[in-house]
Amino acid sequence: MKRLVLAGGGHAHVEVLRRFRLVPHAGIEIVLVSPHPETPYSGMLPGLVAGFYRHDETHIDLASLAAFSSCTFRQTRVVAIDAPGFSLLLEDGARLHYDVLSLDIGSTPATGGIPGAREHAIGVKPVDAFMARLEALIERAREGGLRRIAVVGGGAAGIEMLLAMRHRLLAETHGANIAFDLVTDVPDLLPSHGSQARALFARVLAEAGVRVHLSSRAERVESGRLRCAGGRDIETDVVVWAIGAGAPAVVQNSDLARDGGGFVAVSETLQSISHPNVFAAGDVAGMVGHPRPKSGVYAVRQGPPLAANLRAALVGGPMRHYVPQRGALALITTGDRRAVATRGDWALEGGWVWRWKDWIDRRFMARYRVAAMA
Repeated sequence: MKRLVLAGGGHAHVEVLRRFRLVPHAGIEIVLVSPHPETPYSGMLPGLVAGFYRHDETHIDLASLAAFSSCTFRQTRVVAIDAPGFSLLLEDGARLHYDVLSLDIGSTPATGGIPGAREHAIGVKPVDAFMARLEALIERAREGGLRRIAVVGGGAAGIEMLLAMRHRLLAETHGANIAFDLVTDVPDLLPSHGSQARALFARVLAEAGVRVHLSSRAERVESGRLRCAGGRDIETDVVVWAIGAGAPAVVQNSDLARDGGGFVAVSETLQSISHPNVFAAGDVAGMVGHPRPKSGVYAVRQGPPLAANLRAALVGGPMRHYVPQRGALALITTGDRRAVATRGDWALEGGWVWRWKDWIDRRFMARYRVAAMA
């Protein structure tokens, strides 16, 4: 009996579980390790924040999916990876041995060493912690104690989060006068997208009354203040950190080969380039020769080849090579029930885009509902 350990309940691993359920193998023991019994789907996070979705609509029940897939679920955290010894040290003190290991543990907020960011800013991840903080902000706004929020990050994640928070707070407080600032260190919004998308969101933010601070690198976060390069201070009650992805400490402290960002360096087979019985996918992985943004789009598409290669590593057979596409269609929400579809230089906006995205997201989630799979 060979043991496959899936560390983390990310988008790729839920697909691995589904595929091993569809085509089981008697000689494989599967163990899923995750600190949480549920995992959020990143594509629906803006809608959850805005109040359009319930918690259960946006989270996959890992414990139930694991049980249904004849997988042992251990609710704990991996604190150390002993790659030479083929084992993991778990937060509950146990040591878990493996024949093949797959990592899909996501990333951590990258504060870039900005003083005060960890102490005073609110990170978007982990999602459950952020949602608890959001509820506290709503209550604070109802009591009149919240006047201004600054979001650091001019990419899609920062813009979506700001607009979703604004919609939710206005709805929950019946139009409380809360001002928003968007702060980014680059000269343009959405730097990885085309000019049409940038123009559309510049208009959306302007219509929402959001103050946009371009080329304003955050240098320090203090209580009640965000200090930016050039001596610019932004007075704010709350700072939300929605920029960058950092490599988890458990990976940085391991013997696994890493890329320039500290993530697990993997080949086209999603295998570690230093330890071939270790695989990685999602944000925690960095594909050698194929760098891509940390996005759920790529994590979802890694699921099928990861499942095939894990099976091949366990029982034999050819490995499947995976090369991520250079560009992907992005569906970026605008806070209300509207969204922008963009790829390359073109972009389209409307309520129909949001409905299309909603259909795609709900169809994805339905694949991992045990009731639907039974």
